[in-house]
Amino acid sequence: MKRNNLTTPAVLVALALLLVGGIAVGIYTEYLWFQEMRYTGVFWTTLKAKAAMGAVGAAAVFLLFWANVRIARRTRRHRPALRVIGDNLLEVPDRDQIEPVVNRLLPLALAGAALLAGFVFSSLWEEALRFRNPVAFGKSDPLFAKDIAFYVFQFPLLKAVYGAVLAALGLSALVAAALYVWEGKVVASQNEIAVDPMVKPHLFSLLALMLLVKAVGYRLNMYELLYSPRGVAYGASYTDVHVVLPVLKVLLVLAALSAVFLFVSAFRPGWKAAAAVAGLWLVVALVGGQALPSAVQKLQVAPNELKMEQPYIEHNIHNTRAAYNLANVDEQEFAADESLTAADLQANNLTVENIRLWDHRLLLTAYKQLQEIRTYYDFPDADIDRYTLGDKYRQVIISAREISSDRLPSKLWINERLTYTHGYGAVVSPVNRISNEGLPDFMVKNIPPTGEPELRITRPEVYYGEISSEYVFVKTKAREFDYPAGEQNVYTNYDGGGGVPVGGFFRRLLFARRFNSLPILLNQDITPESRVMYYRRVHERLQRIAPFLLFDRDAYIVISGGRLYWMCDAYTRTDMYPYSQPIPGLGNYFRNPVKAVVDAYHGTASFYIADPTDPIIQTYHRIFPGLFQPLEKMDPDLQKHIRYPQTLFDVQARMLAVYHMTDPQVFYNKEDVWEIPAGEATRTATPAFAAETGPAAPRSPFGPRAAPAPVAPRARAMEPYYTIMKLPGAEKEEFIQLIPFTPAKKDNLRAWMCARNDPPNYGELIVYSFPKAKLVYGPSQVNARIEQEAQISQQLTLWRQGGSDVIRGNLLSIPIEQSLLYVQPLYLKAASGEIPELKRVIAAYGDRIAMETNLERALNTLFGEGRPAAAAAAPRPAGSAPAAAAPTSEQAELARRALQHLRQARESYRGDDWARFGKEMKELEETLRRMNEGER
Repeated sequence: MKRNNLTTPAVLVALALLLVGGIAVGIYTEYLWFQEMRYTGVFWTTLKAKAAMGAVGAAAVFLLFWANVRIARRTRRHRPALRVIGDNLLEVPDRDQIEPVVNRLLPLALAGAALLAGFVFSSLWEEALRFRNPVAFGKSDPLFAKDIAFYVFQFPLLKAVYGAVLAALGLSALVAAALYVWEGKVVASQNEIAVDPMVKPHLFSLLALMLLVKAVGYRLNMYELLYSPRGVAYGASYTDVHVVLPVLKVLLVLAALSAVFLFVSAFRPGWKAAAAVAGLWLVVALVGGQALPSAVQKLQVAPNELKMEQPYIEHNIHNTRAAYNLANVDEQEFAADESLTAADLQANNLTVENIRLWDHRLLLTAYKQLQEIRTYYDFPDADIDRYTLGDKYRQVIISAREISSDRLPSKLWINERLTYTHGYGAVVSPVNRISNEGLPDFMVKNIPPTGEPELRITRPEVYYGEISSEYVFVKTKAREFDYPAGEQNVYTNYDGGGGVPVGGFFRRLLFARRFNSLPILLNQDITPESRVMYYRRVHERLQRIAPFLLFDRDAYIVISGGRLYWMCDAYTRTDMYPYSQPIPGLGNYFRNPVKAVVDAYHGTASFYIADPTDPIIQTYHRIFPGLFQPLEKMDPDLQKHIRYPQTLFDVQARMLAVYHMTDPQVFYNKEDVWEIPAGEATRTATPAFAAETGPAAPRSPFGPRAAPAPVAPRARAMEPYYTIMKLPGAEKEEFIQLIPFTPAKKDNLRAWMCARNDPPNYGELIVYSFPKAKLVYGPSQVNARIEQEAQISQQLTLWRQGGSDVIRGNLLSIPIEQSLLYVQPLYLKAASGEIPELKRVIAAYGDRIAMETNLERALNTLFGEGRPAAAAAAPRPAGSAPAAAAPTSEQAELARRALQHLRQARESYRGDDWARFGKEMKELEETLRRMNEGER
């Protein structure tokens, strides 16, 4: 019995100790990590803010509940019990037996409520810090003339505190009412209700406080109108400003008056005056808050919508363009003429040499097959960057070779945590060069990495990456695997400064508890000089230091000074920018003010402010003064690899597709809405054979006695892409990112937009608009023309019938001078293989299309070698198919034979002549094989 009596308290104490102990271990090991990263200021600022907010919230809620419980229970000894005629319907059965349990649990309930409140308030640490350190935007909202900083930095905390206070008062009122019933101070029978005189002042006072808080809420609701979706444009509309806003002002006054009358009634007899005011408040809230705005919107605004909403549409356009940094977009005209010549191509040779033929997704597959070397290596991603090699500016694709703990041949604890600790090196290939086999031509490859002198890697170890395991120990007695060398392995010992020192037994015990790993305590290879690396994934590492920033999911590897660095873009965002159109899940303000750099060997992380005009990052700079550095402090060589992030550019492009219309009437009528075209048509293989009905029938490439319909390409929206090109009117080529636009629900091009990446023009946005009266082929139209071109279509069909996957890569629109050139790579992937081979390049200009084995030949076919484009191809009759590159005589003969064998096989199949069918299929296979060899 004695043990049973102690069980519950003992278990509670044990659970509390485990909880507190686990939290303490987590906090201390976090501190050690921040100390290693040299960002203890961030750690303490964050911890103090959480602790302060949690303490304030817990104390306020505890005092509120404790005071109300004390007031509700103090009448127990000073007043006689209430009586009513008949049985008390509110009486609690067996109250005397339950009361001791209630008395013991009530303090625990109060403590639990306080802890819960502390947890909720501690989550508001960021809002509290921003509230205290706002940086002005220098712009005001058009309705209340408040600086936007108020809405971004202070309004969110005010809303959160208002909601928390109203909820706490409501819960305390319910608790007090429940206690009055429990104490028998509110009794009821079928005939009457009796209430202790002390109940009314208490509950009425609480209700009065709630009404006062509600009055404050109405003031906050006025600010909420700036985010109203009621009108034709996001933000306060005509109805919001002229109906809802005055109603809210009336409700504020009525709520405050109701609170006063209710408070006075609490200490005087009667309650009818308070009830009358409160009733009026409720009527105005119901009629003015719902029915009246709806009626005005339908009966007055809708018939005259453009006239009444015009100023609010203007507010929306202006603020949306400002929030997404589109106000200073440079708009220029682009002639889109068809006068491009071979001489123009030669003058823009660097642009042509950097046209991307390798799709990074397919190239990544080739990297995995050709350069992983061992099964435990992996290339998680391939990124586009640019380097100056010799005297040429080259666009390349680069990928880090990382260790994958999931692929280790033996997943022992020692292998995962002590031996296989890091990846090794990277691979680099140009975007446009291919080998004779249709594979990437590597600039950096193999283990140890070899390649171009400018891309020499002297510190190839990758301890921090995109797929690094949770934690590893370095500087141990165990042999640390470095890289494979033939049948042997090369081992190393970490010589960097990354990781937290393990130290003595106490620290080892803490790490064992943190990672729930007993071997950390028992392993004899771990010494006090050993270091434990955790938060090794780049995104996780950066997010841990700066959780208030949104980091791009695609960090990219950079070779600089022989070392490997990860660069990652960080964004600021908010959904509190007045009158700005929001994007679901993102907000309505989006900037990229921070460039983060992580050393792949040492693990150091640096944050550089690239956009000092962003008030949000300046606010965080105030809060965490030691965290950010000016961009000028970044290594100059790393500065050459800063990119305008694709995520930001994509968001801006999608917003500009609508918000390039700055005239309210044009915007209202949606007269010139753009959209991002569907430009990538990926053709996958048709099944080599389809099942035939009947048990004896063989499988056939023709389907059930009929040739199949052509496989429709699966189109998807074009993604922004990087390229090196000379902008119209520019003196030299530069690294840019671009995306084309089409009119809404149309296929022809309307404009293209670019973001400049190289200093001193980094971040400049330019939109080039095509003449409205001129038809400029869009990507989907060019794709359709490629599909319909007889020679190309025949070649694709033959490849597919031969069992190969035919993959058409990204269709790129390349502006050159005042003309537009389309280029699309074409890959083959054998049915039994996994490595895609770049076999053809399709180029299109004006009405002409060419498909050749490389880009140079395709352009020579279109424009001739040194001849004007007009002389490169004879004019074709109107309505006829565009001209294509003529195949060689040998290939043309092979294609003719293949088609003949295909037709004869079809006839044999239909006539059930299986012997001849088999013979023709063998001949077809041999012909296709010879064609494939000829391509090589």
